Amino acid sequence: MKKYFTALCIVASLQLMAQDTFSIIALDPETGEIGSAGASCINIVNSNWDTWITDIIPGRGGVNSQAYVCIPNVNLEGAIARMAENYSPQEIIDWLMLNDACGAQNFNPDYRQYGIVDFDGLGGTRSAGFTGPLTDDYKEDRQGATYSIQGNILLNASVIDQMEENFNNTSGTLADRLMAALQGANFPGADSRCLASGTSSRAAYMVVYGPDNLPGAPDIRLVVPAQTSGIEPIDLLQGLYDDLTLDQGSFSPEPTFQLWPNPTKDFVGLKIPEAVIAQSIEIFDINGKQVLEKYENFDRIDARKFRAGLYLIKVYTNKGRYFVKFIKQ
Repeated sequence: MKKYFTALCIVASLQLMAQDTFSIIALDPETGEIGSAGASCINIVNSNWDTWITDIIPGRGGVNSQAYVCIPNVNLEGAIARMAENYSPQEIIDWLMLNDACGAQNFNPDYRQYGIVDFDGLGGTRSAGFTGPLTDDYKEDRQGATYSIQGNILLNASVIDQMEENFNNTSGTLADRLMAALQGANFPGADSRCLASGTSSRAAYMVVYGPDNLPGAPDIRLVVPAQTSGIEPIDLLQGLYDDLTLDQGSFSPEPTFQLWPNPTKDFVGLKIPEAVIAQSIEIFDINGKQVLEKYENFDRIDARKFRAGLYLIKVYTNKGRYFVKFIKQ
């Protein structure tokens, strides 16, 4: 499988301490994939900022380390080393409580937040989390059999609620579900520091490893470094991911999926092949922002309020997901 790394606006930056916000780390028992996604209102323009938060051992498990962290994240390094020694997620957290190595906040683990998942080697999965009492409110970590979601400096509990709901109720690949989880937190002030700017956060990332990947060589790595105020990084990440799925061949070349007129100035119609039953469609602009969702009347899509530009239609059917594009003049 091809490896994909995409980053926006790559500029080097270095700080000794960072404070990071909401994330999910999860695995897929059927495919053996392990992935992580997250976002933060950090003001650091660095295309490698995801490595400060997450690390994954392909086929084994992964760790997210956030809240007050040192750069490099020495606690994350220690956690991954314990995972390589076959510690369970809870055993890793217990070890971290006794061996905090970050000088920020005087080596006090009560300022840290962790989410850990792994395969237990017996066909099962495990997860564990920790939220230090001295991390900033609102704070919470929440686990399921295959995931851990954690956040701090949040607007309220709805951030975790919506991330979990989207992850659990989305079908498709692990990457699809991770992206959906982040979209659950795509509202102003999800990271409360970004409330005034009207965005959820300033930076976002997603990384997914297959079971046979080498460490440091994931199948997917998408990174959006810190953006200027008012630009939504989760929308930018969605755009990168949509471009990636098209590049990987998810785009349906079927000529029977027809749009007319294309380009359009007002309305556009989508013709569905006779053998396909369309269930819903979602329309995204060039930045990955969803502008419309429909469950019927696909032959008449009102684009009058859309800005001029290229749009992507995701068509959900009984035979899978397809993509078609149109231009609004």
